Amino acid sequence: MSTTVTPPIDTHAESPLAHLSPAQLEELAREFDAIRDRVAGELGERDRRYIEAMIEMQRRLAVIGRVGLLLPRFRPLAIGGASALAAAKILENMEIGHNVMHGQWDWMNDPRIHSSTWDWDTASTAEAWKHSHNYVHHTFTNIRGKDKDLGYEIMRIDPLQKWHPVYLLQPLYNVILAGLFEWGVALHDLDFDAIRSGKKPMRQVRHELKGIAGKARDQFVKDYVAWPLVSALASAAVGAATEAAKPEPKPWRRLAPRRRGGRLARIAERALADGSQAYRRTAAANAYANLARNFWSYAIIFCGHFPDQTYTYSQSEVEDESRGGWYIRQLTGAANIEGSPLFHVASGNLGYQVEHHLFPDMPSSRYAEIAPQVKDICERYGLPYNSGPFLQQLGMVQRTILRLAFPGGKARPKPGPYRALEA
Repeated sequence: MSTTVTPPIDTHAESPLAHLSPAQLEELAREFDAIRDRVAGELGERDRRYIEAMIEMQRRLAVIGRVGLLLPRFRPLAIGGASALAAAKILENMEIGHNVMHGQWDWMNDPRIHSSTWDWDTASTAEAWKHSHNYVHHTFTNIRGKDKDLGYEIMRIDPLQKWHPVYLLQPLYNVILAGLFEWGVALHDLDFDAIRSGKKPMRQVRHELKGIAGKARDQFVKDYVAWPLVSALASAAVGAATEAAKPEPKPWRRLAPRRRGGRLARIAERALADGSQAYRRTAAANAYANLARNFWSYAIIFCGHFPDQTYTYSQSEVEDESRGGWYIRQLTGAANIEGSPLFHVASGNLGYQVEHHLFPDMPSSRYAEIAPQVKDICERYGLPYNSGPFLQQLGMVQRTILRLAFPGGKARPKPGPYRALEA
């Protein structure tokens, strides 16, 4: 049985594009194409059941979360509700929205689950995100000056990026970006470089800003007005009923000072107090769910793109790029995150970031089963297969962000060719 071992570190790694001949690149492309074609030919009922089950699970988690927050006065129920809602938002964002809009499920021809009709609960509009992510990022992956996701135009995450004093603040705005990741991505989709250079017409900018404003309005109303108001009304009703059910004080207690307004005033006061508390707690729980989704999305995306193992490329290196060269750039410009099956579902199967970049429109549920085939190709062609535990990958990324905030810096050592250990 073969198992993965950590590849040797090459402190003087050359570009993975350099050691393969045109004939080898052509053969490598045929092998990767064969994997894609084989999976495409196998897609069927099992895959349909998977995505429908994910959507059903997400909706049930959202319902559980909303119900749990109806009476936030009961703390264990409120904590459970906030946690379920956070899980629902993460699942909707990562395993469903991201992957559906990649076209992974278009083969079903189901208008309910199709990249042309799906929208998601996040700040980016589907239209803008599909252009900046599906097209720009997945076409020009890790090409310096062309891949806008390489540092998101605000961070220096590669020593070959020119340093600027503004990067001194990147450890600070890195934390802010993590908490507000969906909004950072939405603004990033605008492409400020294109706006400054005049390549993007202001008519399109206004259209995209209008879309972001619409998404912001919908999220604010849903999470910070409508659902807190529902909780407030439910809690007020329960509080009023509880107060009304209290027995009248016994005659000997009537000598004690009575609150002004009598019984109806006490009921109204209890309802108002419980409703106000429920409104605040539900709004806070919704904010927590959004923050949890943002931090998780940030961590998965950054771990899959910016750890030490990944390569970046100059524009001259990829001139006249062949299909095999494109596959190698996708392979080496991404890194996997090791984890349990539950972890991979929660990450949208982007723990298999390598496989995702090789086959972005392949259903994410298939990445785990093709990973051994990808490793085998890497071993036979002398290519790295980037992978590591979550905390290791996240630690590498944060170290890079901190170090490259300052001038200088050099590329970290890269893994050598993948090797499997025979056991």
